Amino acid sequence: QILSLGAGFDSLYFRLKDMGLLHHTVVYEVDFPNVACQKATLIKRIKELSALVGDTGGEGLGVITFSGEDYKLLGVDLSELSELERALEEAGLDNEIPTLFIAEVVLTYMENSRSDALIQWAAEHFSQACFLLYEQMHPEDPFGCVMQQHFSQLNSALHSLAQYPDCEAQQRRFFEKGWTECSVMDMNEFFTRCTPEDEQQRMQALEPFDEYEEWHLKCSHYFVLTASKGMESSWTPLLSNMTVPHCDGPVRMAGSITAVVCATHSEISGLRRYGHHSVLIKPNVILTTGGFGEEDGQHCRMRNFHVLIKHAGYWKAGCVKKENPDKRWDERLYHTVSCFSSSLALVVGGRTSPSSAGLGMLWLKFPETSNASDPGDITVELVSLQPAAEPAALRWRHSTTEVIFKGEKYLFLYGGRSAMEPVLGDWYFLHTQELSCTVIPVEGPVPESRHSHSACSWKGGVLIAGGLGAAEQPLGSVFFLRELEHGFQWQTVETHPPLIPRYSHTAHVHDGKLLLVGGVWFHSSSVPGITVIDLMTGLCLDYAINVERLEWPLMLHNHSSVLLPNEKELLLIGGGGNCFSFGTHLNPEPVSLSLSNILTSH
Repeated sequence: QILSLGAGFDSLYFRLKDMGLLHHTVVYEVDFPNVACQKATLIKRIKELSALVGDTGGEGLGVITFSGEDYKLLGVDLSELSELERALEEAGLDNEIPTLFIAEVVLTYMENSRSDALIQWAAEHFSQACFLLYEQMHPEDPFGCVMQQHFSQLNSALHSLAQYPDCEAQQRRFFEKGWTECSVMDMNEFFTRCTPEDEQQRMQALEPFDEYEEWHLKCSHYFVLTASKGMESSWTPLLSNMTVPHCDGPVRMAGSITAVVCATHSEISGLRRYGHHSVLIKPNVILTTGGFGEEDGQHCRMRNFHVLIKHAGYWKAGCVKKENPDKRWDERLYHTVSCFSSSLALVVGGRTSPSSAGLGMLWLKFPETSNASDPGDITVELVSLQPAAEPAALRWRHSTTEVIFKGEKYLFLYGGRSAMEPVLGDWYFLHTQELSCTVIPVEGPVPESRHSHSACSWKGGVLIAGGLGAAEQPLGSVFFLRELEHGFQWQTVETHPPLIPRYSHTAHVHDGKLLLVGGVWFHSSSVPGITVIDLMTGLCLDYAINVERLEWPLMLHNHSSVLLPNEKELLLIGGGGNCFSFGTHLNPEPVSLSLSNILTSH
């Protein structure tokens, strides 16, 4: 028997029946009376569905709104256990034969005392039973807060979350209610381990997709649980897929850093965005370009450029005037901006949509004389260019980093993805004078392809950390591309403990230490804060970001960050994303972190 609790308009029975998978099995579906009546009407009206169910006898009798030989649809409130028991008995449910209970995001809408009673009733009243549960978890982290807010606005509070916030609590719940075996995993793990590889690839190829961060965050906030009791052969479908031991224990934090809102005097809604790029164009002047965010009261790809200027100890935000406003910026996301001087920067790559990424390169020119105390005085001129290196720039989620070879400056363009390739592992050296691609020999073990990684200049070379790899899995590797006499060499940077794989983070080097800021990882028990890697010893320490002084959830992915080395201050600008049905979350204000404690304590 299959008993689907809160089945709604699920078509599972009809799919299984059509595929010939319901031999000697009866499906019982339960939902509120009005839902069950609507579904029964639909089934009767659609001849393909009624033909699958076959001859129907006593439909419409009391709580049984539809009755076929192997399909019974019941209109009962699940929280009224005695009514449910009576209705199931009337419909012919047999307590002595193997029964699978399915509850897909159902129990969490009930009061905990009632959902607990239902779980216990199923264990006590059925001699051979299995339970499959799918619902939300981790209510307290930033994504969890956005998720909870969404359900509260729908007037559908998630009751389970406070008492059962994670996998461990849910597992304990089932053991305490009488189930003898129970295993649970979040949906990132389920997708990776329990979904066949060809099905993963089929799904990934369905349409151009670029919301990796929100997909992985959403999956880390949903779990699937299987429990059983009395089964002749052990029923542990999740455990059989665990080829390596699962250990998502808490991440050990070496300390915490407090986040504070930057003191600003002017309108900063233009900095509410994600997928943008921020760069220090001169002391105390930060330029932010592109991304998706809020402009003129609506969500859109950002047309305007914004600056943050520090003056008399305060940060002020403002819009940048374009000297040639008719010149198209292409409203790009996931591009890079590299400063060549205080008056010249180069924009490389980016996309408008995942199927439209041929945006190439663009010069940004700033007047040398502009007053650096008022945002309104900064102007920018956009200059298109068609260099020989143009094909190299047709990508996004890549990195561009300044390197030095034989005293000459080059821009090292690495990785990313394109409209044709979901992940790239190639690189180019662009000579900064004529922007032509230069062939420079590179030896050593080639890093695996990646996008959404970080890249920092160090000792004339470049440090690459993390990223999302070919299998859409976060990477934990760190590589140093170092200059040799005749070219460059890839070297692996060993970290201990090993770096937790992540992507969509930002990074900076300060005084021989690599700082990784935010990002997305699969450790659903916590969110990435700041990781400090000592490049001499390989020591890797994680620090949490203390957000008590912020009045909103801080989502640290698709953000930008700027390090002010003299002040040991880190500015976090923008970040967030389109959280699918939960709505778009944009960090509303720039945030400042003082790093003096962690940079001196090492």
